[in-house]
Amino acid sequence: MISINSLTVAYGGFTLLDNISFHISDNDKIGLVGKNGAGKSTILKLICGLQKPTSGRIEMPSELRVGYLPQIMEHHKGKSVLDEAMTAFSEIFSMEHELEDIMDQLAGRDDYSSDEYSRLIERMNDVNDRLAYTKAEAPEVMARKTLTGLGFRPEELSRPTETFSQGWNMRIELAKILLSKPDVLLLDEPTNHLDIESIEWLEDYLKAYKGSIVLISHDRKFLDNVTDRTVEIMLGHIHDYKVPYSRYQELRKERIAQQKAAYLNQQRMIEKTEEFIERFRYKPTKSNQVQSRIKQLDKLERIDVDMEDNSALSVKFPPAPRSGDVVFRASGLSLGYPAADGHGNKVVFSDADIEIRRGEKVALVGRNGEGKTTLMRAVTGELEPLAGEAKTGYNVSIGYYAQNQEDILDKEDTVYGTLDRIAVGDIRTKLRDILAAFLFKGEDIDKKVAVLSGGERARLAMAKLMLKPYNLLALDEPTNHMDIRSKDILKQALKAYDGTLLIVSHDRDFLDGLVDKLYEFRDGKVTEHLGGVEEFLRKRRLESLNELERKAEPAPQRESRKNAPETVTASREEFQQRKFISREERKVRNRIAFLEKGIEELETRMKEIEQVLASPGPSDDIMELTRQYLELKRDLDAKTEEWGRLIEQIS
Repeated sequence: MISINSLTVAYGGFTLLDNISFHISDNDKIGLVGKNGAGKSTILKLICGLQKPTSGRIEMPSELRVGYLPQIMEHHKGKSVLDEAMTAFSEIFSMEHELEDIMDQLAGRDDYSSDEYSRLIERMNDVNDRLAYTKAEAPEVMARKTLTGLGFRPEELSRPTETFSQGWNMRIELAKILLSKPDVLLLDEPTNHLDIESIEWLEDYLKAYKGSIVLISHDRKFLDNVTDRTVEIMLGHIHDYKVPYSRYQELRKERIAQQKAAYLNQQRMIEKTEEFIERFRYKPTKSNQVQSRIKQLDKLERIDVDMEDNSALSVKFPPAPRSGDVVFRASGLSLGYPAADGHGNKVVFSDADIEIRRGEKVALVGRNGEGKTTLMRAVTGELEPLAGEAKTGYNVSIGYYAQNQEDILDKEDTVYGTLDRIAVGDIRTKLRDILAAFLFKGEDIDKKVAVLSGGERARLAMAKLMLKPYNLLALDEPTNHMDIRSKDILKQALKAYDGTLLIVSHDRDFLDGLVDKLYEFRDGKVTEHLGGVEEFLRKRRLESLNELERKAEPAPQRESRKNAPETVTASREEFQQRKFISREERKVRNRIAFLEKGIEELETRMKEIEQVLASPGPSDDIMELTRQYLELKRDLDAKTEEWGRLIEQIS
């Protein structure tokens, strides 16, 4: 369907894409992956004709319809959300007008045997067939379903597009592309501005999509669930495997290992052959054998090992100074902003009880606009409560990564200057090392921020957090624009971080195994969920299914079911517990379960250190291990004491 043949893209002396070729077939679901700056977005622009290659060509049928979602785009203004989405059906509306025109012409003619009449009949049938194919249901119904799936509330569909943020306008553009049902979808990081529920909706939509997809994403789980083929760009070349991303990584690792083994075997054979040639080159009795070996080497097809780009972040957060047990606490908290008309306040959420303790790793999840970033601003002291109270604990120092790095970083400053301007003390002597750890080396440190890619700006903003030891990291969408390898390294660094973590992210794979508690922002309320993101998502899916079932039931049935004993989904004992346990007691029980899990983890880690201290090796730092052990012991004592108090409280 689309053939990419011997494509080369070069800028001056730098070759971005080097003689690459691959084919996009009908119904291919391709994940286009690679490091930031590898050339992924360039390939999509080349396919769309927005950029010309240095050499090579792209061939595709002229009637092929391509839908392209870039990372950055111009947004349309002057229409409501629904009306803007409906522009995706302009071709359908044009065909309907043409059909009406043909029928009007036919109604006024009586030359039934003429060529012109036959031509109109053929055209009418052709337009009718195309309309039947493209209109599975009413356009407005399709538009409403798609916009709702992407996170818009029904009451928001009549609002003007200019009253929404750039992220929400990106969703409108995505909806228009999906509704136009092109033959090929080219999507450049479509999940960057989507919340978890919208990502799951888009995932299901793309899995069922009847057409080809080329998808750029740094969300491993999204790639695995949507794509069945992976094309990776590395050092200007491509590696093409007909498997999803995670399986591709395994196969590529196996292939490299096989190539290296075959290469070493061949090198040993070449070495022995060359030794034989050198040894017997001047012996007449061996001349035939020598010539034979020389010809053998000349004809030998040399084995190459695929080049790999092994450059990677090197992130290790400074040790966190000790803070109080409670890092942040809010009770009856309401947050919001002054209303646009200047009268009163727009409340984002209200009556929230939130407690974050030392060492916890907490995620804020929920639909965009429900208050996750608003809470971050309250934690950092940028926003005062409308009601209730919000307090940070004793000796808390906050390292804040804001979502809008585009606006916060000074575009006229250099990479080095960005850090140098805020660094103080001895750390200033290490700025080049810190930047090198975040892949800014050589001339890169003199680049202006304005010319950096989204991924490079994310890395620079993260490097700023290395300039001081913080004990609370508040990170708002830190992985947007980061490639998969960088995200993996950041995740491991955050897991090893010994302070408290508060993070906003929609990346399920990134959050999985990193956080142990979530606060969900939904419909103006904040709800605590203990456990990881997978447990939370399983619970939310069940709740969504139950909600759909309730909506589908007739009213009398719902009423009778409401009054019926709850024996289908829970035992009598569970039902009695759910019925009579107060909200406060349920919070205590959840806290006890959380403490028990933490106590078990602390005891496991202490046993590991005890084993090392019992027979330390030459590379073991006894003083550091002892410090860690005493720190863990203090945490264990505090958690055990709290656990005992709570047990007495409910007994």
